[in-house]
Amino acid sequence: MRPKQLARILAQAKAPLRDAAAVNATHWALWLALDQAFPTVRTASGGRTKWNRQRTGLPKTHTLDALHVGQLGTVGQHPRTLLAVTATGRGTYTRTRTDKYGFPRLHLPRQKAFFGFQTGDLTRAVVPIGKKVGTHTGRVAVRATGSFNIRTAHGLVQGIRHKHFRLLQRADGYAYTTRREGEAHATI
Repeated sequence: MRPKQLARILAQAKAPLRDAAAVNATHWALWLALDQAFPTVRTASGGRTKWNRQRTGLPKTHTLDALHVGQLGTVGQHPRTLLAVTATGRGTYTRTRTDKYGFPRLHLPRQKAFFGFQTGDLTRAVVPIGKKVGTHTGRVAVRATGSFNIRTAHGLVQGIRHKHFRLLQRADGYAYTTRREGEAHATI
């Protein structure tokens, strides 16, 4: 091992654990304050949650762990479908795109909305004829030309005219999708 790297690791190992101590002190102060205000407050460990989950025979997921926290008799039913919410943002203030050296290469429009749509809106495009025929539902990316892209659960469809689009939900900075419990989620 390199001597400089070893010295840095050993110095870090000997450093006091101020942050961990602060979290632990805050944790107990919060519990004491809640216990005084609400005498029915109880605490439980991660080990208790794991024991409850193994006893009921359900898989480890974030949702099911929340169901198994604390004192638990039995689980009669659990969710099969979840609403997954992903933060997508509301756009950017940037008016240019830069090259790899940081110089401006492309100027972006001042407005966000074109033909009544803005990037991130949940839309449905019904294309009656042509190469992209069919119904496409997903998030739209707008262009000033009126030729939009739509990202669906099946992939990206490019170059659909704005007249084929219908608005389902305005962009609010989040993407919503449903998924089965225990599956990894993909957003549209």
